[in-house]
Amino acid sequence: MLTAPKKRVEPKTDSGAVQWYRVVSWCLLAFGVLILGYFIFRYVPVQKMVDESYRWYKTLDRSFLIMLLAGFVAQMVDGALGMGYGVTSATILLSAGVNPAAISGSIHTAEMFASGASGYSHYKFGNVNKKLFKALLIPGVLGAVAGALLLVLAGEKYGKIIRPVIAFYTLLLGIKFILNAFREIKPQKKFRHYRLLAGIGGFFDSFGGGGWGPIVTSTLINNGRSHKYVVGSVSLTEFFVTLASAFTFFTLIGLSHWQTILGLILGGLVAAPIAAKLAGKLPRKTAFLLLGTLVIIWSIRILVKII
Repeated sequence: MLTAPKKRVEPKTDSGAVQWYRVVSWCLLAFGVLILGYFIFRYVPVQKMVDESYRWYKTLDRSFLIMLLAGFVAQMVDGALGMGYGVTSATILLSAGVNPAAISGSIHTAEMFASGASGYSHYKFGNVNKKLFKALLIPGVLGAVAGALLLVLAGEKYGKIIRPVIAFYTLLLGIKFILNAFREIKPQKKFRHYRLLAGIGGFFDSFGGGGWGPIVTSTLINNGRSHKYVVGSVSLTEFFVTLASAFTFFTLIGLSHWQTILGLILGGLVAAPIAAKLAGKLPRKTAFLLLGTLVIIWSIRILVKII
């Protein structure tokens, strides 16, 4: 006759011992911090550090707070909608009288940090489609490196020819966004050209001074992909694309205008988690209207600059 197996009785843990173990651990950690603090304040000239920090603060440009604001607003727009970092930050910095020559390289370098924080936040909030991310990653990085190399080697000669074509394409996408805001999107034939799209987006982001979001995000959403997962996946990929672009530019032409870069970085880091949380919360109609308006402004700005 079969007998039911006896239930395994787990040994009881002494909750009191666990609590005391935690108390001891925290006490040891606090003691270690005190010892470390003692040596720092004993052997490091604190007053000198304070004086140097204040002297460094005095060297900051008066428009530094505007640069912080530009980084914050630009990342809020980019993190929530999947595009617009460049056009938003450039518009604010230009209106504040920042030298146009300082804007281009500064935005690309700062965007690397902002997109890293944004991508991590999107991943944390579950906005990333891993298959889409993998499909976009390598082609986007290769396209960014190729675009940066060609821009440095060939200069602005070919950029003036290609930029209006891309701006006209994104202008049509922006108009399509506005129209789609007022009607239901019917599922289209499955989009298959992710790698080609990422390569083109990465190339023109470096070569044309921006375009990763307007090209990649707009195309994918207008082809019926989920707004939330497109924005999250494209934002995470953008970090690696921007990193490749910034590294290539840094290797070939160096780095300057650090105050503008610092302001954009700090503002973007604060905004990134807030924007990522908003990405999946915006109503579809509102998101499409904002996306369409942003893409149209970006496109018209490029066309006006060329004309």
